Amino acid sequence: MSVLTYLQTRSSDAVLSTFEKSSIATSISTLISRLNSYFGTSVSERFTFGSYTRDTILPRKMDELSDIDFMVVFAESGYMPQTYLDRLRRFVDTKYSTSEIRQSNPTIVLELNHIKFELVPALKEAWGSAYKIPNNTNTWQSTNPNDFNAKLSAKHAAEGYHLKPAIRLIKFWNAKAGYVYDSYELETWITDQWFLGCYNQRDYLFSIIDKLSLPFYAAQWRKDRLQRAKNIVADTRKLEADGYPYSAESEIKKLIPE
Repeated sequence: MSVLTYLQTRSSDAVLSTFEKSSIATSISTLISRLNSYFGTSVSERFTFGSYTRDTILPRKMDELSDIDFMVVFAESGYMPQTYLDRLRRFVDTKYSTSEIRQSNPTIVLELNHIKFELVPALKEAWGSAYKIPNNTNTWQSTNPNDFNAKLSAKHAAEGYHLKPAIRLIKFWNAKAGYVYDSYELETWITDQWFLGCYNQRDYLFSIIDKLSLPFYAAQWRKDRLQRAKNIVADTRKLEADGYPYSAESEIKKLIPE
């Protein structure tokens, strides 16, 4: 097997299975139904956003922190974020009493057997299509969750539909390396890059690793793990150039393990 074939296989493995998609869809439907029955008209909108809607989410077997971002838009404004977080906490305590629940500022984490939800309270901005979500427990920030989705989809198409598989591979490396980067920031950074001369999964993965950097003040462990990734890519390239495809495959498995 070549490095390219191996990476293509692992990229396919990084997609949610049919069973996982079905289980998640059922959980989302149940969550919406319970939100409706508990809050009624005091919640005006409820929807998924984030990596799940972008098709860059990883299966839990590849990222134990993989989760579904779920926005709950309250109809009544005028309060600090913690007020709405408390309302969501009471909701999950009531409707999901046997599940693991905690506040992870500024969200409520609901962990089910097969998936974790990050419930994000929100308010609709007075104008336009943006929302206010918690910046912390006391202040709000403005966001439009669909803007980045559209940008990534356009970039994915422009890159011959290689970008999302590459993002999933990089996110897998990031998880295995102890989360060197914030997952969302990593996705947005990759989407802003240029990939001249890239034609397949190997090219995109190697190009991303080549381009990645960290600020001088970053923790040393982050720098060490990024440097290790860069060394693996360099060694893999050399083994390929020297005519050792099986050794090259063994080397890349240090970066993207089986």
